[in-house]
Amino acid sequence: MLGGLIGAIILNVVHSAAKRFDAKAPAIDEIGEEAMKKTVRAAGFEPPKGNALVAATFGADVASNAMLYSMIGYGGDKHTLLRGALLGTVVGLATLTIPEQAGLDAKPIKKTERTKIMTVAWYIIGGMAAALAIKAMRNHGK
Repeated sequence: MLGGLIGAIILNVVHSAAKRFDAKAPAIDEIGEEAMKKTVRAAGFEPPKGNALVAATFGADVASNAMLYSMIGYGGDKHTLLRGALLGTVVGLATLTIPEQAGLDAKPIKKTERTKIMTVAWYIIGGMAAALAIKAMRNHGK
């Protein structure tokens, strides 16, 4: 799970840094905040606002991505990096399609073709970081 957490943190660092330097960078966090509000309302509660919303969304995002990226560790040592790249690609592509299917506004990740490419690329980077961390931890234990 630690390797998956490292990948999730790297994904969020890249995402946050890119948003500061590039107006076309995907704003995945905006979709997450919208999803958080809708989910909390559907459960019959008042959603958090401001920094509390940002923190809750960040926590849910890191936790869910850590769980996804931890799957890279299954299957032994062979092809760990390939699994990281493939899982990152699949999750990135799913991120481009799931929001609209869930009734969310996908504009923050589909502004331009470049934005879409960056969306997928960030998940690949996270998958590769998780794979490298998993590989390093396994090699350290030998």
